[in-house]
Parts: sequence; structure tokens; C-alpha cells
Amino acid sequence: MLRVEDLHVRYGAIAALRGVSLTVQQGELVALIGVNGAGKTTTLSAISGVLKPASGLITFRDQTLIGKSPEIILRMGIAMVPEGRDIFPSLTVEENLRLGAFSRRNRAEYRNDLKEIFALFPILEERLHQMGGTLSGGEQQQLAIARSLMAHPQLLMLDEPSLGLAPTLVEQIFKLIATLQARGVTILLVEQNVDRTLEIADRVYLLNTGRVELEGSPEQLKSKASIREVYLGEG
Repeated sequence: MLRVEDLHVRYGAIAALRGVSLTVQQGELVALIGVNGAGKTTTLSAISGVLKPASGLITFRDQTLIGKSPEIILRMGIAMVPEGRDIFPSLTVEENLRLGAFSRRNRAEYRNDLKEIFALFPILEERLHQMGGTLSGGEQQQLAIARSLMAHPQLLMLDEPSLGLAPTLVEQIFKLIATLQARGVTILLVEQNVDRTLEIADRVYLLNTGRVELEGSPEQLKSKASIREVYLGEG
């Protein structure tokens, strides 16, 4: 479904990505892990069209994404939930959700989508006419994910969805991610909570200083001394 090959991204003189290659197959939950500054968010930003790569290839269903705008990439079927949620705080929950469905005009389809969203996120139906900025952190994260799902993405990219949430809310978010995959949503996940990520991911890429250092199943990565010691805090 998604293929990234030898991707290089620079911030001026700084090389943020240095030859990153990865794949995501339909139905998979693929995770990118690594310390801060490893290049995880930069990878998602290049895929979504926010950043322009210096070189490399990014294809989605055999169509190139290089040079395409974020709006076009969204229309092609890739939605991203950025770090920090990025909802519209001065708009209601319903208005935020409506923006997620901006590319569609069928009202009956929109109403049906809302029913499906409320089945996944019951709290959003309760808060439907509440301003996004007045929601709790966990509710805002749910709204950000729900808004992206309103676009009917073929690939959902999540950047640090559990960041800044209380432990009970973190558990809710990870259960939600697992539920979305079980419903057929293909997911590319960036996450600092390595323990929980390895529990739900099909495959994992470990990034370090802009390169893919390790790649494999969660079990394969757990067996590597470097990830146990550096990323899981085990001696």
C-alpha cells in the first residue's frame, strides 16, 4: 500500500532523514519508534506532503506522493493526526467533524458516518455542541482521530496519540487504535510508549538519527539487546 524508499529530508544544513525505507501493507499496524529527534515525525510529515524530501521515493498504491500537496494526499486516502491533536478549539465538536468530511457532499453518507463515529467515540456525541477547546486532553485526542476518520482514509497516520495523557486515558487510546485496526483501518503509528506499542503492532521500525536501525516483528525487536537496554529501559 505505502512504500518509502531511500528517503532523505533536510532542515537547511541538518539531515533529518538519511535514507529511510519502509513499507506498510493493507490492514497492517506498523509502528515507528525511537528517541526524540530520531526522525519519526519528519517521516510522517514527508509522507503527508507537509515536508518536501531532498530525495527518495514515496508511493501510495503505486502513485507517487512526491510533489503533491497535503490536500491532494488526503484526497488520495492518507489522513494524519498530528502531534498535539491540532483540533479547532473555537469550533464545536460537530464543526470539527464536518471539516474532516469536507471533500464529500452526500448528506446521507455524512449522517451515517456520524453514527459510526459515535459508536466508536460515545463521548463525542455527548459533547457534540461543545467547543473543541473545552474538551479534556483525552477527548480532544478522540476528536482528532474521529475527524481524520471522517475523511474515509485508506491509511491513518497517528503521531504520538498518547502524549500528555493520564495513564487511564493512554490505555483507552491504545484500545481504540487496536479496535480501528480490527475494523480494517491500516495504521502507521509514531509513539513514545514503546511497551504498549510493541503489544499492538504487527511490525516495527526503530529509527535512530534519521536512519532505520532495526525492523521486524515486535518479538524480533524485543530480542535485540539494544532496544531492550536503550528503549525499554532494561539492563
